[in-house]
Amino acid sequence: MTLERIAVNPVTWSQELGFNQGELVSGETRTLYVSGQTAMSGDGRPEHEGDVAGQLALALGNLEGVLAAAGMTLAHLVRLNVYTTDVDELVAHYGLLAGRLGAAGVAPTTTMLGVARLAVPGQLVELDGVAVA
Repeated sequence: MTLERIAVNPVTWSQELGFNQGELVSGETRTLYVSGQTAMSGDGRPEHEGDVAGQLALALGNLEGVLAAAGMTLAHLVRLNVYTTDVDELVAHYGLLAGRLGAAGVAPTTTMLGVARLAVPGQLVELDGVAVA
């Protein structure tokens, strides 16, 4: 089966921010649900303390690592949830995320939530998502 993705945007402002209001996926053969990825090293140590941009980049890299292990890339991402303890600081660095998604040619449905804290003390950003191939 061939995977077909159709952007659903009854309004268009979200496209300027790098995400679609909805994505209709048909012909899917595999779905990957990715647990929350943070700025953790390969051996499970927190990295980039106090650095939202550094944590975002590493969390995104870790997300890509899970996708790669399943034979997928960011281009397969159809849903992305972004959690942060500092929404204003994350928004200031959101171009990093939007740029990597744009380079992959994808605009997954996205939600950003401000939270009091994440599971690992000192972590500022966490990403989880759903990919379809």
